[in-house]
Amino acid sequence: MAEAAGRLPDPAVEARLARLDEVLAGLEDTPGPALEAVRLLTEVYGEALARVLDHADERMGSVLTGDELLGHLLVLHEIHPEPAETRAARAVEKLRPAVRERGGDLVWSGVDGQVARVRLDGGGGCGSGCGGGSADVVAAVRAAVLAVAPELDSVEVVTAEREAPSAFVPLSTIKRRAVPQEAR
Repeated sequence: MAEAAGRLPDPAVEARLARLDEVLAGLEDTPGPALEAVRLLTEVYGEALARVLDHADERMGSVLTGDELLGHLLVLHEIHPEPAETRAARAVEKLRPAVRERGGDLVWSGVDGQVARVRLDGGGGCGSGCGGGSADVVAAVRAAVLAVAPELDSVEVVTAEREAPSAFVPLSTIKRRAVPQEAR
């Protein structure tokens, strides 16, 4: 998508966000008017974003929440209309093709409390259950999920071998118990 005149391309936005993190980290140790100004400005911008969402129809709301930068701002201001689980599941689905290209698979397993659970099959190119060779895939999954759902505490990535066994018991394994003679 072409950038409109005067608009920042994504790499420039990312560079500014990185610099902003550095500047804000420096301000945290120096309380005073500058930190208060940042806090007040953030609150006002958050309120403005909430009002934009209030006025957006369903289609426009979807466009706004689907934009990566706006989505992050909505999460930051705790006004994102989608639950954390929905956002995290979408992040996993976006990573899935890249993991499949490496010979693995990634499957969203849901949220348990404040922990997102994702199953990694095949280790993302290192063969089944290799553990350490899939560290880059695990790191990418954690980063992607927590970026869109920072309200979650952590992401647990399990391999198919470590996943809890199914509670399903085949009917053929259940035998009728003989009724004792006395009970008849």
